[in-house]
Amino acid sequence: MDHPLLGSLLRGRRLESCLEAKVRSVEEHEEAAVRRPEKADDGWVSVAVSGARVVACFLTMMVTTAVWAGIMLLLLPWPYERIRQGNLYGHVTGRLMMWILGNPIKIQGSEFSTTRAIYICNHASPIDIFLVMWLTPIGTVGIAKKEIIWYPLFGQLYVLAKHLRIDRSNPAAAVESLKEAARAVRNNDLSLVIFPEGTRSRSGRLLPFKKGFVHIALQTRLPIVPMVLTGTHLAWRKDSLRVRPAPITVKYLPPIKTDEWEKDKMNEYIEMIHSLYVQHLPEAQKPSA
Repeated sequence: MDHPLLGSLLRGRRLESCLEAKVRSVEEHEEAAVRRPEKADDGWVSVAVSGARVVACFLTMMVTTAVWAGIMLLLLPWPYERIRQGNLYGHVTGRLMMWILGNPIKIQGSEFSTTRAIYICNHASPIDIFLVMWLTPIGTVGIAKKEIIWYPLFGQLYVLAKHLRIDRSNPAAAVESLKEAARAVRNNDLSLVIFPEGTRSRSGRLLPFKKGFVHIALQTRLPIVPMVLTGTHLAWRKDSLRVRPAPITVKYLPPIKTDEWEKDKMNEYIEMIHSLYVQHLPEAQKPSA
């Protein structure tokens, strides 16, 4: 004779096993969907089209960079106007790059895209640069390592446009560079855009955040607007010349006020904002366990 409690327990375990199998099936389906753009259409036609797109991007950037470099040289006595022209260059060039690449793009939360703020973005692809150039407001400066000046054409235009550079050769120099950047942003009523990971992720998975953006927030008291980029790592991988037609999403999150932030809680703020990204990124872009 079956014991009722034992039967109930067995049924519960069968149900639990079914649920676990269902979850695994869903996860495998999602992972396959993420990998599909890499495996689909790898024929010579696709490779040729990808190569043509990359070459067209390079040539287009050379032309627009040369045009705006001439404009910047004429505007040397007017630094703020150079910043404005640098943003216009970014809007035109970034939009052209994305049009040439042809990836479907979905933009969410654009009502937060005109706030004077510190814009931060996860970074896993060259495409992220084009999106940031296109989608940050007029009056925004970027911040990059000081060696960017040696990048042909683009690096020189970056400096002419009065964007900011930091010296990452040692911690003391980096902190001093961040203080100078904060003063420039505060004194000129500018916005700032920065990649808080400090480098590109090879896998697309979110990396730990550096402290630089919090240092600047504490000194400027500007709100922080996270821009969550998904799909760019599938569209154009780091150190690759192959572009795939993967869909891309840009999601602006609501501004995070920093008026009452305290210096001794920097790690808490970094963890809080990093967790926001984890919540809004798909499983394939969440940090590795």
